[in-house]
Amino acid sequence: MVALLPEIAALLGEPRFNWSDPTPWVELERELGIGFPADFREIVDAYGSIEINGQLYLKHPAGHLLHSLGENIRGDLELWREEDMAEYLPSPVGANPGELVPVASATTGEAVFLRVPDGPSSPWRVVVQEFDSPSWTLYEMTFGEWLLAYLQGRDVTLRARDRAPDGPFYAFLP
Repeated sequence: MVALLPEIAALLGEPRFNWSDPTPWVELERELGIGFPADFREIVDAYGSIEINGQLYLKHPAGHLLHSLGENIRGDLELWREEDMAEYLPSPVGANPGELVPVASATTGEAVFLRVPDGPSSPWRVVVQEFDSPSWTLYEMTFGEWLLAYLQGRDVTLRARDRAPDGPFYAFLP
């Protein structure tokens, strides 16, 4: 894994959450039957439940009910499993190989998913779905690479420059 946290912190600002107890992750991973990718865990442990650029929501599994990664995943899995919603994604939601795990959302209507690898040596990938259309994009990059691209203002479906013309910023969710 490429250590991207220093590059992300250089753009976004120093993390102030710095969670070190693995218990919430272990419990959520046991419930879902997957182990989240190390870069995703590292970033979320560093920053906690935050809003980036007034647009992108990241949540930690130790967050309270309103801002809990586990609660959000459970609710989003239920939503995306509905028959009329499933057609908007390239594959089903869930924890099996090739399925999508919803991990973030945006005020602009996008949902961010991690694609479960097909095998143990395959990498995790990012899928972004535009909620107001049947459009989705698979990014052949890890979550950390995708977030760094977003913070750099590159087009990864979400656009940081539209929301943060003076540079990326974050705030803890209340």
